[in-house]
Amino acid sequence: MELTSGHVWVMVSAALVLLMTPGLAFFYGGMARAKAALNMIMMSFVAVGIVGVVWVLWGYGMTSAPGILGGLVGNPLADLGLASHVGTEDLIGIGYGATFAIITVALISGAVADRTRFGSWSLFVTIWVTLVYCPLAFMVWGGGLLSADGAIGRTFGEAIDFAGGTVVHINAGLAALVLVYIIGSRTDFGKTKGYHKPHNVPLVMIGAAMLWFGWFGFNGGAAGTAEEAGLIWVNTLAAPAAAMLAWLAVERLRDGRPTSIGAASGVVAGLVAITPACASVSPLGALVIGVLAGVGSALAVGLKYRFGYDDALDVVGVHLVAGVVGTVAIGFLALPVDGEGGGLLYGGGLGQLVAQVVATLFTLVFTGVMTFVIGMAIHKTIGFRVSPEDEARGVDLSEHSESAYSFGEESASYEPLAEDARA
Repeated sequence: MELTSGHVWVMVSAALVLLMTPGLAFFYGGMARAKAALNMIMMSFVAVGIVGVVWVLWGYGMTSAPGILGGLVGNPLADLGLASHVGTEDLIGIGYGATFAIITVALISGAVADRTRFGSWSLFVTIWVTLVYCPLAFMVWGGGLLSADGAIGRTFGEAIDFAGGTVVHINAGLAALVLVYIIGSRTDFGKTKGYHKPHNVPLVMIGAAMLWFGWFGFNGGAAGTAEEAGLIWVNTLAAPAAAMLAWLAVERLRDGRPTSIGAASGVVAGLVAITPACASVSPLGALVIGVLAGVGSALAVGLKYRFGYDDALDVVGVHLVAGVVGTVAIGFLALPVDGEGGGLLYGGGLGQLVAQVVATLFTLVFTGVMTFVIGMAIHKTIGFRVSPEDEARGVDLSEHSESAYSFGEESASYEPLAEDARA
């Protein structure tokens, strides 16, 4: 079959989404402590390797028909090694789908920075993408339980999730929260003022820029028409722009100063929130979603101190909260299609809102239960946490025998000064 412009666009979009995972690695790596920067980056990079292999061997088959277990998941044995797709154009879309699975599991890593064993994380990636991501992707996008033909979709209506509000962001954000409670807080969590500060803010900003750039492929790769592609592009610009300004406004009012980390985090929150809604709301609706996500996430990141969960890099506050905001907001702001349906504010009634809320609640329950089972199994067997001594020394050295920074020709590792040990 002749290679068309549509094929090329999906391939370019897949490359953009794949670039987002190194961008996430830089974003998280800069936010981490200096003695844990490489470990943080490696947790994202190893997700590319593991999920890439899993996707080819059995992962894609679990996200596509035929479904088993009442529409919970596709048959993992139906398409082992993608053998049935060799010689077809289907591999373009299959590769695009792989990049979504990769970044979803990588997102979780930021919550458990500074204290997680690399081998245990790698095992978690393998099991979680198989038992949580793939089934949920099938239920939402593959004709499963939450789709129009699934039991929940037929009962409550099909939820709109164009690019991953439930499958990617609520999924990863809730998994991060569960893992934080299983693994526990860092030894110095909340004990000293400024106990954790990003060690390289320019790296965070570079990572955020890479994420925003790649997100145009993340949202736009599945556009079906030029009109839809244009709407997605503008919405993917508008929502994070509004969210960044909203986050900075919250910082200015609450703390007296806007920050670079706040700007970067606001951009990501806006991108998260517009992901499920990018093809379904107007640019004005995208601005509203961005403001809600920016304010909501900026306020939510402080809840970890109130409730005592050590979400190191604010995965819960950004991805879970903004993911819920964007997914539920569709029920209010979705544009009518051919004059029919739409969100509550467009006269579409409660139907779409109910579908969005049910899909959100189902995702929270499914992800929470499955992640708890997987996390506890690893925690009780090989263990998730490094020792207190290795945590104090830094997981870069204990897990990789490397350091992100070397000072002087004979310095093989980064050893923080006593006064910097808590930074």
